[in-house]
Amino acid sequence: MNEKKEIFNQIKKLMKRYEPPFTARNDFGSRYELWSEKEIKFDGRKRKEIYFAGLIIQSAYVGFYYMPIYVDTTLKEIFETELLSTLKGKSCFHIKKLDKKLLSQIKKSLDAGFKLYKKRGWV
Repeated sequence: MNEKKEIFNQIKKLMKRYEPPFTARNDFGSRYELWSEKEIKFDGRKRKEIYFAGLIIQSAYVGFYYMPIYVDTTLKEIFETELLSTLKGKSCFHIKKLDKKLLSQIKKSLDAGFKLYKKRGWV
């Protein structure tokens, strides 16, 4: 199995712990997304769903998309150096190598994001 597929599978395993209450979409070999299908209000607008996190295998990395950062930018403070160094833009991490420490930091961010969504009544 190639390295990107292994990275994808390890992070996906962490994310599957949140299914349910989140619903998996685009769940196939190179893409995986988690959504809350609960009607919510965000930014003054009603929404029928909200994106939580996703993975996609790109040509040079595995993209880990983490939407809770848009809800509460202070979540960025929990990111440690290793995870922060892979952040490209506001919510996309380019994962090229994965070790236990980085995997642990991704788990910690997923836990924090889930707690935030739960606190807001989105799951």
